Amino acid sequence: MRFEEALEELEQIVAKLEAGDLSLEESLALFEKGVGLVRMCHRQLEEARRKVEILTKEGKELVPRPFEPEE
Repeated sequence: MRFEEALEELEQIVAKLEAGDLSLEESLALFEKGVGLVRMCHRQLEEARRKVEILTKEGKELVPRPFEPEE
C-alpha cells in the first residue's frame, strides 16, 4: 500500500473513532488496523529519510552526503 493511501485510510479510521458511533468491538478492530497503518507509514518515512541525500559543495564538486535532520 502506498504511503498516501495508508494515510488517507488512517484519517478515515480516526474520523470514525472520533464520531463515537461504533461498538467497542468495532472500535478495537479499527484501532488495531490504525496502529498497523501507523507502523507501516513510519517504516516508509524512515526508508525515505535514509534515501534522501543532500548535495554539498566541496571545492568545485557537488558531493552527496546523507540527510541528517535537526531534532
